[in-house]
Amino acid sequence: MAAMSIIQHWNPEDAGFWARSGRAVARRNLWLSIPALTLAFCVWMLWSVVVVYLPAAGFRYSTNQLFWLTALPALSGATLRIFYAFAVPLVGGRRFTAWATASLMLPALGLGLAVQDPATPYEWMLVLALLCGLGGGNFAGSMAHISFFFPHAQKGWALGLNAGLGHLGVALVQLVVPLVIGVGLFGTTGGAAHDAGQGAAPPWLHNAGFVWLPFIAASALAAWFGMDDLAEARAGFAEQAVIFTRKHNWLMCWLYGGSFGSFIGFSAGLPLLMHSQFGAGELLQLAWLGPLIGALARPLGGGLADRWGGARVSLWSFAGLALGVLALLQCLPQAGQGGSLAGFLAAFAGLFAAAGLGNGSCFRMIPSIFLAQRLAQADPLPAAQAQAAREGRIEAAAVLGFASAIGAYGGFFIPKSYGTAIALTGSPAAALQVFFVFYLSCMALTWWHYGRRHAPMPC
Repeated sequence: MAAMSIIQHWNPEDAGFWARSGRAVARRNLWLSIPALTLAFCVWMLWSVVVVYLPAAGFRYSTNQLFWLTALPALSGATLRIFYAFAVPLVGGRRFTAWATASLMLPALGLGLAVQDPATPYEWMLVLALLCGLGGGNFAGSMAHISFFFPHAQKGWALGLNAGLGHLGVALVQLVVPLVIGVGLFGTTGGAAHDAGQGAAPPWLHNAGFVWLPFIAASALAAWFGMDDLAEARAGFAEQAVIFTRKHNWLMCWLYGGSFGSFIGFSAGLPLLMHSQFGAGELLQLAWLGPLIGALARPLGGGLADRWGGARVSLWSFAGLALGVLALLQCLPQAGQGGSLAGFLAAFAGLFAAAGLGNGSCFRMIPSIFLAQRLAQADPLPAAQAQAAREGRIEAAAVLGFASAIGAYGGFFIPKSYGTAIALTGSPAAALQVFFVFYLSCMALTWWHYGRRHAPMPC
């Protein structure tokens, strides 16, 4: 099983094969996938924290323009996920991970150069925000690749770990950027200290992009030389495109929009929302704690779903999101007055926890649904069941990627909804009310199709 060869035989459901060599290979690919995915999320969410410092650095943008910069990476990332979802069976997981990780150097370098000059056109900043979507696209391929390696009983744990630790990139970028923009990490090599004529201007704002470059290069090389491609995972687009005719594909896209869409949307919009509603000052540096909670909750959600069933955990999660929105509405300032910053932060902590649990449980539901569906439709003969299991894994991998693409649009709609609601009414409350109704619909769909007694597809 040389790292740069295609593994011809892979059957993680065979206990003997798994114990002899399968477990070690699967875990090696998982542990190389996680840092690559973490860096992808760092690049994807760069603008969520950089925008807060642009006014002090001399960039004269309106609040709505700043929300556009936070929202566009999610829009392009979600769109790229649609294509990346089908990439692993076409080109191989090792190749995809290495190439996709290396591509992150382009937006990181571009942002570091652009923020050094307040005269940089806003249109160019929009282009760079769209390029940061390359990081968002990587998730679909990463999850599809890892899903092939693990036996069905461990998919919730493996996918939850890959995604959960990958999601730590959101917290990491919001923690690291405020620290590195005040330090001359690269001396004069990375650019001179910035001075916009204001004492609050971050002197090395360009470090927000440059700091990730050596880590991206190292992770891309590690993926190229250390990961594996699976012959069994190879499939053409036509074989994967059958998912567009599957009802459960579209249902899970809706539900994953409620879980992951909430996580990434709240992550992208929280720093600027907190700044616009409360000012918050130095407390903005605590914004990373929300994504951290969500990232750590994701593996827990996958593990709980392995034990209790994905539908049950998802139902709890959507109920938590709905209640969290109601709590958040009570904490907002009214007409610019009052409000509770402590309550605001506590409500967001609950929202991130609920979204993280739902992320793990929804992704546990997908392999269960599509494997069970194909096995039920197949002839009971062993050969037919084996072929059905392979087809179920391929469909599940495609749905994992495609659902992650649709869910990622939440990273655009949530911060953009904040900006639009504030521009029209002076408050984000109208956007939150829409979110509440959406979570109720997620609860209803989960219960009816997957969670109730005699549900069509219990899981």
